[in-house]
This record gives sequence, structure tokens and C-alpha cells, in this order.
Amino acid sequence: MTRSGSAPDAGQSASDERSVTDANGPVDDDPEGECTLCSLPTPSDPVTAASVDGTFCCRGCLEVHRTLETVDDVEESEVRDRIGRSSAIADDGDRSEGTDGIEPPASDADEEFLAVEGMHCSTCEAFLEATAESTDGVLSVDASYATETVRVAYDPDRLEPDDLPEIVSGYGYTARERGTDSDESGRDQALVKFLIGGGLFGMMVMVWYAVFLYPTYFGYDPVVDFGGYDGYYLAVNIWLMTSFVLFYTGYPILRGAFVSLRAGMPNMDLLVTTAAVGAYAYSTLAMALGRTDLYFDVSVAIVLVVTAGTYYEERIKRRAAGLLSDLTEQRVDEARRADGETVPLEAVEPGDHLLVRPGERVPLDGDVLEGTAAVDESLVTGESMPADKGPGDPVRGGTVVTDAPLVLEVGPDAESTLDRLVSIMWSIQSSRPGVQRLADRLATIFVPLVLALATIVTALLLATGSSLSTSLLVGLTVVIVSCPCALGLATPLAIASGVQTAAKRGIVVVAETIFEDAPDVDVVVLDKTGTLTTGSMTVDGVYADDTEESNEDAGRVLARAGAVESLSEHPIGAAIAAAASERLDASATDPGDELANVTDPDEDLEAVTDPDGELEAATPSNGCDNLEAAVDGFERDRRGVSAVVEGERVAVGHPDWCRERGLSVSAALESQVADARAAGDVPVTVGWGGQVRGVIVVGDAPRDRWRDAVDSLAKGREVVVLTGDDGASVDRFRAVDGVDEVFAGVPPEAKAETVRRLRARGTVAMVGDGSNDAPALAAADVGIAMGSATTLATDAADAVVLEDDLTAVVETFEVAAGTNRRVRENLGWAFVYNGVAIPLAITGLLNPLFAAVAMAASSALVVVNSTRSM
Repeated sequence: MTRSGSAPDAGQSASDERSVTDANGPVDDDPEGECTLCSLPTPSDPVTAASVDGTFCCRGCLEVHRTLETVDDVEESEVRDRIGRSSAIADDGDRSEGTDGIEPPASDADEEFLAVEGMHCSTCEAFLEATAESTDGVLSVDASYATETVRVAYDPDRLEPDDLPEIVSGYGYTARERGTDSDESGRDQALVKFLIGGGLFGMMVMVWYAVFLYPTYFGYDPVVDFGGYDGYYLAVNIWLMTSFVLFYTGYPILRGAFVSLRAGMPNMDLLVTTAAVGAYAYSTLAMALGRTDLYFDVSVAIVLVVTAGTYYEERIKRRAAGLLSDLTEQRVDEARRADGETVPLEAVEPGDHLLVRPGERVPLDGDVLEGTAAVDESLVTGESMPADKGPGDPVRGGTVVTDAPLVLEVGPDAESTLDRLVSIMWSIQSSRPGVQRLADRLATIFVPLVLALATIVTALLLATGSSLSTSLLVGLTVVIVSCPCALGLATPLAIASGVQTAAKRGIVVVAETIFEDAPDVDVVVLDKTGTLTTGSMTVDGVYADDTEESNEDAGRVLARAGAVESLSEHPIGAAIAAAASERLDASATDPGDELANVTDPDEDLEAVTDPDGELEAATPSNGCDNLEAAVDGFERDRRGVSAVVEGERVAVGHPDWCRERGLSVSAALESQVADARAAGDVPVTVGWGGQVRGVIVVGDAPRDRWRDAVDSLAKGREVVVLTGDDGASVDRFRAVDGVDEVFAGVPPEAKAETVRRLRARGTVAMVGDGSNDAPALAAADVGIAMGSATTLATDAADAVVLEDDLTAVVETFEVAAGTNRRVRENLGWAFVYNGVAIPLAITGLLNPLFAAVAMAASSALVVVNSTRSM
């Protein structure tokens, strides 16, 4: 039942747009083409403008295209990434910044989305793409380690969907169908591997070094004869235990190095592996020659320290992610046929008749056959106000029927708008490469440099007459002392500290790539409903007609309206009933707290308002002591409800509906109705005895301190509001200082394209909460979801603000900047150490004990720096 009578959108010109459709999509079932912006079907008379090239499904898409179509560095072919088609596959070409590179697949290709555990850097993406595409029947693969998503386009004649996880799995990667639960036991095995393989055997190696080898480095006589059987037995045992630590506990590191070599992209794993394996090879050769300068302890220390740092990072991230476990699922698995039979969603065919009861989610897109109800579409469209639906009206899968049952006929595609958004989000995620960590970028230069330096030193020593063994040992020493411990710890410990700091502030970091991207954000895009506003209906004010003819007060109006609405399940009615109930509860606690009346300047109205949108506690005079006790004869209509309260029929609903029932409206109340609509709120009239007695203003209230948050975000950045809403509810944000642009009436499928075009201006962050925001969250360089967000939105985001506090979004950027700075400090210290240690190794002045102590000291400094308060 529609409770608002919003005026047409300001600024809309009939001469500029030939036709106007619903802000959330086409209103004509006979499409003639695709929207130039989002590729949704356009109506038979599409939205156009003389000054804009193209045809559009809605005015919101036209306005986005009008504003962003001439942005530099955006090729027209790149704009057509067809985000509205869930069958898109990744292009094998360039995936440079600002280009998603998604192209339609061949007509005979199918695709599958897989979640892959084990990816941790950009080299993993390149490796998985190359190995999977070498399989016969796989046409294209696109991977993103940041979202652990892989999209596989394949030939259905040669491969089955069940074959794909096995094709992608291997080399430490585990693939599964996206949307299924992961097996946590595999991750727990990493702890066992570390404790048993690393802790036990590594500790034994270090104890034997402390007892038998380290004393010899200070000039003490060896306890055992290393040239005899005892020394040989000791060395072999150390070698065996080091081998176990290196090849068992260190397997993930070795795998990362192998992957980087296969991908042709040197990374930090390759540097760590080079040092650990170099120390192992050096020591094995020295042991064979009967020497005591063995670096097995260095191999063990490198593997244990780097593995511990990585494990600590993962453990902190998993603990933080566990805070999201209470968020609810929003997708529908079953549908109820009109006869009451419940069937799996896969069994529903186009044309089937489905029954959706109040409070249930619509399973699939379709048209209403029977019934009239208010449908909450905020999940998939972002619209804060519920939409009134009756026979012949379209409904979207994923929306919620609120106050009455509906029977719908499933659409021709038997698909859900929500499921389509899921597919769009996965498409965008898999086509978005993860950021290459700063340490990995430095490793692409540092690893070849160290290897080249070691080779040159070895060649020079040989050329100057040194023996082969001496030359090789010095060259290997250069590799060994290249400080992989500090370099290997620099990023994971700083990130773990950043994740932990964020969690203490009520922010869950989902993807650590936020620490690389967030400090460089140039544009912040804010969703309106659920982000800038609370996303739920609340009573903002109650106005009573205080003329001689009426002589009512606000308490009586709210009490009677609440009594009637207590029998309704409409979201607006629920807000009115809740406000009335809160007042009754407050009055029961403090009977002397009378209703505070604020007189209107015209002295015709009595009003109760609260600038924060919460009503003051009050005792309604001549009202109802119980919301349901005196209510009888309840009737529901499409635009209002009525019931007998204390012997009088009370009508609550749309102003026009009340007029049609013969209730007169005073000039003062008419003015209040107009003011509420102009402010973007919903005026609900309440009347009895042939006259409207008051107006209750209901709206989606802005969040606390939202202006402070916008002001902070606007410092050095552009702020853009992007919403599916339109009209006065959006206009209030256009004149706000700090907001540079507002794009209103944008359908969900077009939000991601809008964000992608904005990326031509620089790095983009998106803040949203609904499933309709998920594709845009995934398309942005940085996605931040509010705590009330749907599961789909949290899946797409890089960080989640738990407390629905916009100021925490500002803190997210602060923590990211601090963590990024900490990473750079750690890396800087590691390279300072290398500047000292490598020259000492070249000159032969570095002994194994000094190498071990210096490595431990550098690692300790990195640990201390990472754990400092931010």
C-alpha cells in the first residue's frame, strides 16, 4: 500500500527526455534494445536526450552517461563490458588499471565460478590462469587472489562442471564451487604442520647448534670430532631435521617460489626460498667437506620465522572475519507453489505460479497474479520506500513481501534479480586482479640483483685464483645473508597489526589489498539508503490539527494511528506502531511526563519532533492505553488501513486516499504534507469523524554524524553519492558541502559501470550496504560495507564496518594509511640491514654466528615496529 505522494522529480524536462521509466529499470515488457550504460533491456520508447548519445533504460543511467561519457582515458570499447550479463568471461588481453577486460563468451561456452584457497599474491593469479588454460576444453580462465575467485569458461561438450575444481586444484591450491561452504579442517592442518614440522624439529636443530657448533665460532674446542664418526652423526641428524623443516613446513614457501618462476614474476617467496635453499645447499656441501661453518640454522630460522609471520597474519584475519558470522544470508533456496507445495528453486519453470507470504523473500522474478502488498525492494534496488504491488505489476527475486500474501507468475527466464547480482559480482571480482604487494614488487628487482651479485662475486674470486669451493661458498653467503627474514616479515606482520587494530575499532578487514589501495583513494562513492541513512522507516514528527474545528493534540493522533497500524505489517505502519508503543512504554515509566507540544508558526498545528529522528517520550492525552485493546473491524486497502478505535473509524494512509474516503484536510495540514514531501519524507494522514486530524511524517533518517564523516572523507578526495532512489529524498544531499556529485535513480546493474567509469579519475572507494551495491563494491578499488550489510555486500567488500558508524569509514582509511606506512618502514629497515650485511659477506668477514644474530636482530626490529600502537 503506497503511503507517499511524492511530486515529480525536480529538474525533469519533457523536452530533454522523450520518455521516462521507473528509476530501477524498464517499465515496458517489450524491449527493443539494450541500455547504453548497463546493457539492461530498454523499453519500446527508451529514455533519450538530444545532448546525449545512446538509449537508456532509465533516467539515472542517462545522467551517469551524460556526466561521465567524456572522461579521459576511457575507451568506448572498454565501457561495453556488459556487466549485466552473467555469462561474461575474461578477455585474455590487458587487464590494466581501469579496465575490467570482460567480453562475452563464445555462444557454445559455459562458465563456472570457483572459490580457490591458497592464493596469496598476483603470481598465483598468473599461474592458475596459465595452468588451467592448458587443459583441453578450458577456453578462458580469470583469477583474482584478492577475492579468491576464479572464473572458468569451458566447452560443455568436453567438460562437466564437476571436473573444473579438480583442474584448478593442485600445487597447494584447493578449488570448490563458489557459494559452497569451505572446509576449515584444511586450514587447521597448517597449524599442525607448523607446530610439529617446524617447532619440534627446528627446536632440536637450534639446541644442537647452541651446544655443539656455536661455541666453535668463539674459538672453543669442539665437543665432538667433526672429522670422525660422532661429528658425522651429529651433522647428518641436523641435516635430516633441517630437510624436514625446509621441505615439509616450508612447502608453501617453496610452492610460491615455483609459481613465481612459472609465471615469470619473481616475488618474496622466491627470495626467501633462494636464501633458505642456498643456506641448505651451502651447508650440505660444507658438511661433505668436513667443515663446521654450517648454515642449517639459517635455513631453519628463515622457514620458521616467515611461516610464523604468515600464519600469524592468517590467524588474525580469520579471527577478524569471524566477527561477520552473525550476518544473515539473503538468497532463496526454495519456492512455494500456489498449492502450498515447497520445491527446490531448480524445479521451478517459467510460467509457474508461486505463493509468497508476508515476510518472505520473492524467489524469482515474475508478475503478480493475485493479491496486493507492499514490497520492500531495498535489498536489490536500494529504494528505501516499499513499493506497492498489485495484479500485473512486476516483482523482483530477492525482494520481500511485507504485509499481505502474493501469488506471482514466474518470468520467462526463471531467474532472480538477486542471483543475477551475485553472478555480476563474481564476474567483476574474478576479472579484478589483486594488487601486487610492495614487497613482491621490490622482490622483482632485489632477487635478480642479489643473484647477479652472488654470481659476479663467485666469478671474480675464481678469476683471482680462489678455489672453486671458496668461491662458491662466498657466493652462497651473499645469497644467504640477503635478509629474507626481515623482508618476509615486513608485510605479513604489519598487515596482521593493521587487521587487529581495525578489529578493535569495529572494522573487519576482509582483503588486505585495502592497505595498498586505500591510502591512494581519489574518489569516495557513497550509497544513500543504509549508508548515509539508516535504511529503515522511522517517525520523524507528529503534527496535529489544532484548529477550533478539530482541537486535537499530537499524542492522540499518534496513539490512534499506532493502534490501527499495530495490525498492519507494512514497514511504514510498523514504524508508526513502534513509535506509539515507545511512548506508551515511556509514559508507563514516568506518568508525569506530558507530551511536549511545539506550536507551528501558523498556530494551527501541534507537533512533536526530534532533530535526531527519535520521538520524545510523552503521554498521549485522550489516547489509547493499549495499542490493540480497543481496535476492531480492521480493513486493509492498497493505500491505507482503517479500524474502529474507541467507537470511531480511524483511517491512516495516503492523503489522497483519506480525501477519497470523505475526510477533509485543513490548509495547515496540507502545508505540512507538502513540506514533508519536499524534504523527501512520507506524510501519513490520520483522520476520523469526517476530518483529517493530523499528519505523521515518516522517513529514512540520516545516520548520526554523517555530515562529519562526509567532511572528513572530502579532505583531498571527491565525494560522490550513488543511489537507486530519486526525487526529494536524494535532493537533500545535492547541496551538502563536501558532496561533489549525486547520481540518482541508478539501477543496481548500472552502479558497477558507474564506479568503473569513475576509476578513470583515479583510485575509487565504494561504501554501501545492500546486495544492490555488491557489484559496485567489487568493481571499486576499495569496497567498504556497513555493518547492516547483506552477505552479498560483505562478500564483495574489502572491509566491513560493524557498528553502522560512518565515522568508522574514515577510520578505515586512517588505519590503512598507518599500516601502509608501517610496511614501508619495515622494508626500509630490511634493506638497510642488507646494505651492511651483503658487503661483509662479499669481503668474507661474515661468519655463520654473526649472520644468525644479525638476522634475528633485524627480524626483532620488524616485529617491534609492527606491533607498535598505530
